[in-house]
Amino acid sequence: MSVRGSDTHASRVEEQISVIEQEIRETPYNKATQLHIGRLKAKLARLKEQAEKKGHRKGIGYAPKKSGDATCVLVGYPSAGKSTLLNALTNAKSVVGTYDFTTFDVIPGSMVHKGALIQILDVPGLISGAAAGKGRGKEVISVVRSADLILIVVDVFSQWQVDVIKNELYEAGIRINQRPPDIAITKKSRGGVSIKKTFQGAGMEDATIIAILNDFKIHNADVVVKEEINIDRLVDALVLGRRFIPAITVVNKTDQSSRPPDFGDVHISAQYLTNLERLKNLIFEKLAFIRVYLKPPGRAADSEKPLILRRNSTVREVCHLVHKQASRRFRYAQVWGPSAKYAGQHVGLGHRLQDNDTVTLVASR
Repeated sequence: MSVRGSDTHASRVEEQISVIEQEIRETPYNKATQLHIGRLKAKLARLKEQAEKKGHRKGIGYAPKKSGDATCVLVGYPSAGKSTLLNALTNAKSVVGTYDFTTFDVIPGSMVHKGALIQILDVPGLISGAAAGKGRGKEVISVVRSADLILIVVDVFSQWQVDVIKNELYEAGIRINQRPPDIAITKKSRGGVSIKKTFQGAGMEDATIIAILNDFKIHNADVVVKEEINIDRLVDALVLGRRFIPAITVVNKTDQSSRPPDFGDVHISAQYLTNLERLKNLIFEKLAFIRVYLKPPGRAADSEKPLILRRNSTVREVCHLVHKQASRRFRYAQVWGPSAKYAGQHVGLGHRLQDNDTVTLVASR
């Protein structure tokens, strides 16, 4: 397809998206319209996914290589103080100015907290219309999609920006502070769609579920619904490009207000380094990190360099971090700390660890 033809196709897709969005807005939601709205939302999701894939083929996306134990992205309007915050948290040197759009590229920095190495990225300001490409929005969102944590940064006088940013992320297929839908869909070659619901409550009608699945070209499948879903949650389960990312709303420039803000998760002044330790702790917590200390047999534990794991990790993950072949020669592990019933408890590969555990791996001879 020629460049001109490609642009024409993209334009048609955008027009279709606009028409469907308008119809959804103008259609009252009730039991009688549930099926129709469900099919509209399914088609809308597929068209947006198609447009997004087209954008990636054109080379949209300029995130630096991920490093460390996790990557956080600072998202906010221009002049929210993201560059100042990046400099306060890390060793980066992002340009700081009092005018909009100071940051025109991705500026990476590294923060070490409680033994975890966390990459923090400062990106151009995200504004209303970003999901549709306004203000380099598609490039910014491509970086956000690869993050492990989003820091939504707004200044103390701009509470309205929080909803705008969250809406732009939602329109781009990013679900913040949500877990993926608890739905199991197993495709099969014949037999139609069978639906089993394992939760208490009525939930969506089977006919609506089947219609949405059919719009995604799924005509034969066993479906187990483990939560009371709505249309949006079902569509989220079907769109491969959905991203579920934790987020923290950071209210900056509190030094400029005489009143403490009544919104956001943490209130800071990046310029005067106020409450940054609280923010660092919240980042560590939101990333669901735990620290595990290794104790070689017959020696003291390494208290300076913990292994950084995610919550609910097991001894098996420790083996993989120590050496890829460690689990093959694994005999047992000894554990001291919060997860142990007693000091030095002998456990297997499936033992779930907790923050500040100490582990000794014992290999077979």
